[in-house]
Formats: sequence, C-alpha cells, structure tokens
Amino acid sequence: MAGHSKWANTKHRKARVDVKRGKIFSKIAKELMVVARQGGGDIESNITLRTLVQKAKSYNMPSDNIDRAIKKGTGELAAEALEAVIYEGFVPGGIAVMVSVLTDNRNRSVSEVRNVFTKAGGNMAGVGAVVHLFKRKGQIILEGKGVSEEDLMEVVLESGGEDIQRDGECFEIVTEPNEFMSVVEALEGKSYTLTNFELTYIPDTEVNVTDTKQAKSIIRLVDAMEDLEDVQHVHVNCSIDVALLETLAVE
Repeated sequence: MAGHSKWANTKHRKARVDVKRGKIFSKIAKELMVVARQGGGDIESNITLRTLVQKAKSYNMPSDNIDRAIKKGTGELAAEALEAVIYEGFVPGGIAVMVSVLTDNRNRSVSEVRNVFTKAGGNMAGVGAVVHLFKRKGQIILEGKGVSEEDLMEVVLESGGEDIQRDGECFEIVTEPNEFMSVVEALEGKSYTLTNFELTYIPDTEVNVTDTKQAKSIIRLVDAMEDLEDVQHVHVNCSIDVALLETLAVE
C-alpha cells in the first residue's frame, strides 16, 4: 500500500483543520447516532461506538456533544431519521470510488455526489460495481520515528493484528474489525503515538498513481466529496506516490 498511510495522514491533518470549522463534529455526531441506534449506547459492548467515541475525543469533541449524539441514536432524545447509503463510481484512469453517506434526504445526497463525479470527469456506477473491490478493515497509523519495527510487530501480532507495513516515517497496521480495538489498546498501552485509527474500507488491490495531474484530480475529488454535508467517508482504490503527496498542496 505504498503511499496509503501517507495519504491517510494527509486526510487526518485536513480533518484537524475541519475541526476549526465545526464540520468534523457534525460528521462524527451523525456516525455516533447511527452506530448507537444499530448496536446500542454501551461503549463496552458496542465496539464500533467505542472506536467512534475515542475518535471524537481525539478531535477534542465536547463530551456533551458525544453524549447527546449517542442519546439521539438510542432514542432518549429526539433526532432526525438518518439513512446510510453507499454511492459508487469511477474517475479517469479506472480509479474506483466508494462514497459513504448518512442523510435525511437521499435525493439531495445523490444529486450532490453525482455533481462532484461529473466535475471530476467521472461517473456514478450501479450498486455493487465498486464495493466488492474493498474489504472492511481496521486501520491504524502511528509515528515511526524511533520505533523498532521488530518490537512493534510483536505487539501487533500478539494483540491480533493482521498486517504491518512501514511507509516513510509512519507505520500502517491493518486488522480484522473484531480485533481492531484490542490492537489499538495494546499499542496505546505501550505508549506508541497513534496519528489516526478507524474502521474503514481498504482496497484488495491498488492502482499506483504517479502522474501529477491525475493525483491532483483524485485529491480534489476526495476533498470535494468530503466537503459535502452528508458525506462521511470517501474510499479510492489507488495509492498516490509519496513524493507526489509531499509536493502537492492539499488543503
């Protein structure tokens, strides 16, 4: 996955900027509501909820906001009905794109997502055209400076991790969803610095992007999608060359 963790860190820094605009809180609150509705409001028994709560806290989301979102999900507080939808499509170069949405208005969402695809020279695809190219995984990115890969691998494997790769100054760790939190907790217990961790979709195979114009186009599409109010996550089956990511200005 050359370049994948580098891009994950780039997106993570962008999310930090979004905190200042209040956008990230709104997106996390929606996820908290849906996950609490589906699996209950107990973070001990609902692993996905526990992951989201930790993510919210990592962005310094106020505890009151977190609690309110969970209570809306469990029905203790009134809330709008949100629907989870996945939109699929392709952009030039044969790059597959999967867009995860939480919305109270499907017509609005599909129109906005289609517009971003069109502006990027891509097109939306039918249900199932893209999603089969990805697998649900836990992904953890941690700082690699001063870290012994051998020691890290021992912690990861003993706690249930599936794979570990070094990418520049970072390590990317992949887990099965049900082992995700045990790996996160094991790493935090050993005082490793985690820069990002989430349950996500990782492509089975990736298209390596080395062309500057194509890389800029893909990043702009991802940014434009993530700027949409209803969009929670955007997944692509490509890796962008690390050298390109270091030279491209990504807001």
